[in-house]
Amino acid sequence: MTTTTATASKSWLVTLLLCFFLGALGVHRFYVGKIGTGILMLITFGGLGLWVLIDFIMILIGKFSDKQGNALAK
Repeated sequence: MTTTTATASKSWLVTLLLCFFLGALGVHRFYVGKIGTGILMLITFGGLGLWVLIDFIMILIGKFSDKQGNALAK
């Protein structure tokens, strides 16, 4: 039995760099198509940094996905 996981067309490295440099503005969330939460991050400055830190760790360990739930392309 073979299982396949869908991979997003969005780059893992680009998402990681956007989160690191522009995370408080939610740019990485806009990049992967999560517009609603991107706007919330923009308004709250990334949850005062906590939300950005959580997203950064999630991206690093490979648990961050795009809007459709697909894993980021490495």
